[in-house]
Amino acid sequence: MRTTDPQEIKRAATHLSWHPDGNRKLAVAYSCLDFQRAPVGMSSDSYIWDLENPNKPELALKPSSPLVTLEFNPKDSHVLLGGCYNGQIACWDTRKGSLVAELSTIEFSHRDPVYGTIWLQSKTGTECFSASTDGQVMWWDIRKMSEPTEVVIMDITKKEQLENALGAISLEFESTLPTKFMVGTEQGIIVSCNRKAKTSAEKIVCTFPGHHGPIYALQRNPFYPKNFLTVGDWTARIWSEDSRESSIMWTKYHMAYLTDAAWSPTRPAVFFTTKMDGTLDIWDFVFKQCDPALSLKVCDEALFCLRVQDNGCLIACGSQLGTTTLLEVSPGLSTLQRNEKNVASSMFERETRREKILEARHREMRLKEKAATKSRGRPGSGGGRGSSGGRKE
Repeated sequence: MRTTDPQEIKRAATHLSWHPDGNRKLAVAYSCLDFQRAPVGMSSDSYIWDLENPNKPELALKPSSPLVTLEFNPKDSHVLLGGCYNGQIACWDTRKGSLVAELSTIEFSHRDPVYGTIWLQSKTGTECFSASTDGQVMWWDIRKMSEPTEVVIMDITKKEQLENALGAISLEFESTLPTKFMVGTEQGIIVSCNRKAKTSAEKIVCTFPGHHGPIYALQRNPFYPKNFLTVGDWTARIWSEDSRESSIMWTKYHMAYLTDAAWSPTRPAVFFTTKMDGTLDIWDFVFKQCDPALSLKVCDEALFCLRVQDNGCLIACGSQLGTTTLLEVSPGLSTLQRNEKNVASSMFERETRREKILEARHREMRLKEKAATKSRGRPGSGGGRGSSGGRKE
């Protein structure tokens, strides 16, 4: 089943959100992300679709600036949170119609497009946070949107300088780890943060080396939150919090750039990726590690985003031309397999141990090279190899 951008000038589907009370409705954010190239007369509207009527949207959402992200509130399905291209945060209450119900003020908003918005699992159900390529992560309470309740600057030198900040492009928050959050950056570095640290500088806990380009997707495994999935450049990578120098597993380098990824909510060993060539890949690393279990050519244009429904049976994919395609996942790829949790867990642990051994060996080699250089009486530290040399690829 497909829905298409109803506007004449087609925009990319940049973000998808399933209605929290089932698989009947889907919110789609539409925008043109080509910097300053948006055609004259292009609409800013995004839409909520009732999937039983894919020919016409159920409701148009009318922001002042196009939406890059859009999220249903899991505690109140009438409320949606949007991140705008101009850096503002907008809120809708569908009972009140298409117009914005709450909007952050320009001077206290982001200065760049908002690429990530997430609702927090708070008692009130009104707290959320946002991330932008301006290098800031901001917390909000939608009852008082005049300014953020908190701001963290993504300066990994911990000097809190906005000019040194890394641009935030993906966000991860796991409700079982309420003080932690993670940010994927434009520069390919993953930043792990602690919201409850005493000082702003201490809120940035550590970094992971990441990818050769922007990190478009970042998500903890729903069964084993210590392990997380990222997508950037031509690979998808799985990481462990216990191994900071390198990912523990990764896909081969693809011919086409990867654009998004998500874990299956029902199977710990399954994840999905979308690519610029219009392909959706389904990976099952218990079944095989080198290739996808299934590849589907969804459309001819680039796929930009995907979202898996909570029961693991439906996937929505959004394309560069504003088409959203709905796909049903077979029971074999959505039903938990016998002993799968144990197999996935032991695989994560084994690969983490292997990485730690390799990291220790690399450190030892670098120290030996340093010592050898000094004993020869040469200045400098010698060409220490990075942690990616001589790897198990």
